[in-house]
Amino acid sequence: MLQGHITRHLGIDMSVEADSGPRRIHATGIAIDGFGVALVGKSGAGKSDLALRLIDRGAVLVCDDAVELFEQGDTLWIGLCPNIDGKIEVRGLGIIATPYIEKAPLRLVVDLDTQPERYPDPWPVHSLGGFSVPALHLDGFEASAPIKVELALQRLLDQQIKPVRQAGSTS
Repeated sequence: MLQGHITRHLGIDMSVEADSGPRRIHATGIAIDGFGVALVGKSGAGKSDLALRLIDRGAVLVCDDAVELFEQGDTLWIGLCPNIDGKIEVRGLGIIATPYIEKAPLRLVVDLDTQPERYPDPWPVHSLGGFSVPALHLDGFEASAPIKVELALQRLLDQQIKPVRQAGSTS
């Protein structure tokens, strides 16, 4: 786990209190054409691997292994965690520096732990930071996984589907 590797190496405390502003989640954040995608799953599920393949296709890293969620207006954003910016774990090579951006408006959660449905209707959602965020369930190690992420994001944008605040949730 990159957070563990980097935090041990640099001596950084990654703990955060629930009500202290941005919320930190175990995920890898990338941006495709400026729109945020959070890759979530257990350690070893393929978050960094899928992010690396998406980066090879033109995506940009936000942060690997831990991202911060925060709100601006009615939009949920993903942002980098201090001290691990621009770093991604590449199994077999270690921690590698890569270009990154500081934040992106979240549009899609890719859940690597949940078995995908053949024809999901309506869009599955993932509860994140008080928002219901459109979700894509997939096996991150499938050869077609990066293309499926791009297609899902494009469909969401075409249909103007965005994360929505959950009833009773406040910022």
